[in-house]
Amino acid sequence: MSSEALNIAEKALELAKQAGAQAAAATVQRYREVDTTWRDGKLEKVSDATSRMLTVQLYVDERYGSMVTSDLRPAALERFVADSVTMVRALAKDPHRKLPDPATYEGRSTEDLEIWDPAVPALSADDRLRRAKALEAGARDVKEASRILSVTGSFGDYSAELTRVTSNGFSGSYRNTYVSQSAEVSVKDDDGRRPSEWADASVRRLAALPTPESVGKEATERALRRLGAKKVASGTKTIVVEARAARGLIRHLIAPLSGSALQQKESFLEGKLGAKIAAAPLTLVDEPLLHGALGSRPFDGEGMSTKRRPIIEKGALRSYFIDTYYARKLGVAPTIGGPTNLVVPPGTKALEALIKDVKDGYLVTSFLGGNSNSTTGAFSLGIAGFRIERGVTKEPIGEMNMAGKHLDFWRRLAAVGNDPYVYSSTRAPSLVFDGVSVAGT
Repeated sequence: MSSEALNIAEKALELAKQAGAQAAAATVQRYREVDTTWRDGKLEKVSDATSRMLTVQLYVDERYGSMVTSDLRPAALERFVADSVTMVRALAKDPHRKLPDPATYEGRSTEDLEIWDPAVPALSADDRLRRAKALEAGARDVKEASRILSVTGSFGDYSAELTRVTSNGFSGSYRNTYVSQSAEVSVKDDDGRRPSEWADASVRRLAALPTPESVGKEATERALRRLGAKKVASGTKTIVVEARAARGLIRHLIAPLSGSALQQKESFLEGKLGAKIAAAPLTLVDEPLLHGALGSRPFDGEGMSTKRRPIIEKGALRSYFIDTYYARKLGVAPTIGGPTNLVVPPGTKALEALIKDVKDGYLVTSFLGGNSNSTTGAFSLGIAGFRIERGVTKEPIGEMNMAGKHLDFWRRLAAVGNDPYVYSSTRAPSLVFDGVSVAGT
């Protein structure tokens, strides 16, 4: 924990108490985020943002307010806190706003989660540019390079430290980094269309990144596979959702699990704890202490210690994501404010084996727009991918739509693959659904 950040946070609490706050929390954050984009042989953009800020959360006479400043000089800090307390006094009362129970601070993990890599903040401008260029070089190193219309390669890195202190006993800090690289490629189709595809990788530690050339090449290969894509017949089909697309489905499913959605009666999963909301193959676990994972952290934004938490077990709903505020409004115990690493335990079959089991269906590689309603559970999503016939992937498809209701859709889950997508905080493998309504021609 940075002694300077800790001193600032503790001073803010002291000033808040002096100004009349009954309770307070202070969070000091420092971060640097750099993005380098290389497009078609030229440097397109470099952004380099560095910030240091203090957030104070104030509890004054049953009123609550959260204020932010980047001016951390002693004199400025004193004025900021005093003015903030004055402003909070003008707000409406909200008796549900309180700091977490100190018991929720207990049991915090002290292990090294491997979410900090000193090699990331040590990157130079030349390092970043070299990697961005290599993404394009890999993308153009294919046999059908003449079809390529445009390549964009992006390399980004982030390093940060967070320190939080509360007036009821919490004090904690952690550092984290991540690096990401992505390539987007558009190609020329015979009919004049410009199909595009992408590939990416995001990790906590620099050494865990695949080569930028391999990411660029994958983007081109995916784009070339989209040549000749067309609509095919509507029908009720077996759908195989590729792992990197499956994470989007998981995010739609968990959106109604938030405390705000539950309290505001905007969740189709309200009152369903213990009920079957999906088929038995689906288990979903929140894993905040997974080493090296993008969502890992020892405590949440309120300071509550993070713990492994089953969300769905063999299709049955086991937990919601409820912070302290909404827990008090709902009259329940808090869990955690939001997901960390969402993990679907893998099955036994590779994607190729899942496809081989399908007689008539579609492989979905991307969801293109659409919507999912957290209140009703209805969804409608554009899809792109490939037709499957007798276990073999056929021609590419596009401009099609998949629709239904989540409670029905997830009960149609038939199989889970063994290929979780590791470059995301949602680690979902490929998923197979039977009897899904798909609209095409």
